[in-house]
Amino acid sequence: MDLTPNSPNADNSMQALKQYGSYIVTAILLALAAYFGWTYWQNNHARVDTVAADQYADIQRLNEEVSLASQNPDLEADAQESLVQSRIQLDKDIDALVSTHGESVYAWQALMIKARQQVDNDDFTAAAETFKQALAIDLGDAGLKAITQLRYAKTLLATGDADAALSEANNDMPSSFEASQQELLGDIYLAQDNKESAIKSYNNAWELLRSRQETRAVLALKMESLGITPEPIAEPTSLIQESATPEQPLVVENSENTSVEAAQ
Repeated sequence: MDLTPNSPNADNSMQALKQYGSYIVTAILLALAAYFGWTYWQNNHARVDTVAADQYADIQRLNEEVSLASQNPDLEADAQESLVQSRIQLDKDIDALVSTHGESVYAWQALMIKARQQVDNDDFTAAAETFKQALAIDLGDAGLKAITQLRYAKTLLATGDADAALSEANNDMPSSFEASQQELLGDIYLAQDNKESAIKSYNNAWELLRSRQETRAVLALKMESLGITPEPIAEPTSLIQESATPEQPLVVENSENTSVEAAQ
């Protein structure tokens, strides 16, 4: 039956619309606001990430140019001046990226580049400040934080502030960084003339490396300089052993340690 303006059902419908209409409109507006708000958030953040990525790409290219030019000891006066200007521009570009996208991984990477340039120029005080700035970026990644902490501590040690370096190096880090952490602690203790603690830390680092069959020649030299002969670390067992002659078959070990022959 069709509704007419004078029918009882029409009156009930109009009454319901008056009573609940505002709620329906509000619900629709909230749904639209949520949809367009989410769309704006996605588009805006995608745009910001793209801008930051583009800025970082430019920084990376300029850094490569600076690094390549720095390796040339025979630069003429004009080239040296150009290198100085490129370094100044690199710092400006990094500062601009950090100021606009300071909480992004691109800012962290840019600061790592800046600190490396400063270390290469023996400006350890400035590098320490840059690493400290990078450490303040919360990327929610324990590995990136550990990398920053280790580099920050190394730079502090280079400035001569062994106590600050020790405090930074003693922070908790993921297990995959413990060997590097222990080696750095050994360096710091050695700078503090604490030979006993240095030896202990170096030994800890060596044993951690042994557990994953990884050798570090520099660490071995540090230990030998303290009168320690590090026990050789076996190379990881290769699944395929090279034969003495091309004609001989290769022997490999399968997952159940059963020897099988495989043709080369």
